[in-house]
Amino acid sequence: MSGGLYAFFFDVDGTLAAIQSRPDEAFIPDPVRDTLQALSRLSDGALALVSGRPIHELDMLAAPLRAPAAGVHGAERRDASGELHRISLPASMGQELSDTLHNAMAQWPGTQLETKGMAFALHYRRAVQYEDEVMQLAHKLVERFPTLALQPGKCVVEIKPQGVDKGEAIKAFMGEAPFAGRIPVFIGDDLTDEKGFRAVNALQGISVKVGEGSSEAHFRLKGVNDVYAWLEQIKLQLDQDKTTSVRSQGYESLSSRI
Repeated sequence: MSGGLYAFFFDVDGTLAAIQSRPDEAFIPDPVRDTLQALSRLSDGALALVSGRPIHELDMLAAPLRAPAAGVHGAERRDASGELHRISLPASMGQELSDTLHNAMAQWPGTQLETKGMAFALHYRRAVQYEDEVMQLAHKLVERFPTLALQPGKCVVEIKPQGVDKGEAIKAFMGEAPFAGRIPVFIGDDLTDEKGFRAVNALQGISVKVGEGSSEAHFRLKGVNDVYAWLEQIKLQLDQDKTTSVRSQGYESLSSRI
């Protein structure tokens, strides 16, 4: 079965989409979306998006591809059969968090609150002078609600349920068809992706960090344009494997192209 060696997992912002000053300005270029569709087909559907964004946003960014996906760092997950698994916050907790965050962040011009239902993202890319205030607010709320945890990122900190992360989401996918039994490949760029890298490394997979900074990933790409070029190489490799009915030699073949 061509493509049956690999299970592909992709972060979105900073990996498939260049970082923008506001989350709603991000986009995946049309040729990259075409490549993702091809990779999904060539890998027999073993391709998933793993992101801090909600799944409905991932669907819009990747359209017309509607892949398995883990949104909000795994707090919601759609498996290959289309079944949705979701962790929710108690209604009273969610309302208190929303009210407190809206009132506090309204005092800091340029900051942005992104409400995700079961999580909240506090953005300060356009107002880095308020980083300390935003972080203090986030820590205060997690102290108040011990079932919550913080997830720092690039000019953002998220408040989310404990035990939810990209590593757990990838492990859940790897226990299911069509991902099970394959070599996992995960590409990401941020602190939020480190637990994903750790999970993939434990499964003897291929972990790829995009950009600078320390990381547990075993491989490195410089930026999103390098990701795009690498995806094209992998598409060509899998397409050739399918045409010739000969699969490339696993880990060495794919990782050598990084």
